Amino acid sequence: MKFYKNSLFLLLVCYSLLAVRQDNSIPKDFIKVSEVIPDLNVELKYYSTHNFVGDTIEGYKSNTLYLTKAAATQLKLVHDYLQNENLCLKVYDGYRPQRAVNHFVRWARQINDTLKKSEFYPDVKKRNLFKEGYIASKSGHSRGSTVDLTIISGETGIPLDMGSAFDFFGEASWVDYQNITEQQKLNRKKLQDVMLKFGFRNYPKEWWHFTLRGEPFPDTFFNFEIAE
Repeated sequence: MKFYKNSLFLLLVCYSLLAVRQDNSIPKDFIKVSEVIPDLNVELKYYSTHNFVGDTIEGYKSNTLYLTKAAATQLKLVHDYLQNENLCLKVYDGYRPQRAVNHFVRWARQINDTLKKSEFYPDVKKRNLFKEGYIASKSGHSRGSTVDLTIISGETGIPLDMGSAFDFFGEASWVDYQNITEQQKLNRKKLQDVMLKFGFRNYPKEWWHFTLRGEPFPDTFFNFEIAE
């Protein structure tokens, strides 16, 4: 009985540490990033149909980027720094509602839905997306301090060539992937260096993915919709 009670206690602790806020109101510590960086280029891929699912994802009602105030403040420093080199940031995703993550999970279980396989995961069997870490039931994005982004030319708006597309599931997207050109390696290094300089840590398997060090909500996953 004692073992059972201890096990139950541990399960309750783990559940509380992974709490999902179901409230649909925007928390006071979150902000529309346009209020801090008015000229930031934002193209939320899950608000569009050009993503690995091939459809607009649940919870994305607007092309509006939300982050915690702490993450947005640091992102502005990155943006301002790059502008000294006539470069800018382009953001593909930021805060992601838990309902969107749930949408990904449901999609991943529909083995026969492979509409975008040739573009986004040509070398990975859909049934292995969970096992290989491309899909998960929880995402750091839902904590509000993670961003997916790249660098673009300040003159043309064209992204620097990073050697793979955003959200490509495969080794070509790993930060240290070597089978790319020297210029592509330099472009990746520039992005990695500037994000690290201003307090973001990378995810080694996605060159575009960064999380604020010391993020304010390390154990909370939010679920409010992305709207104007």
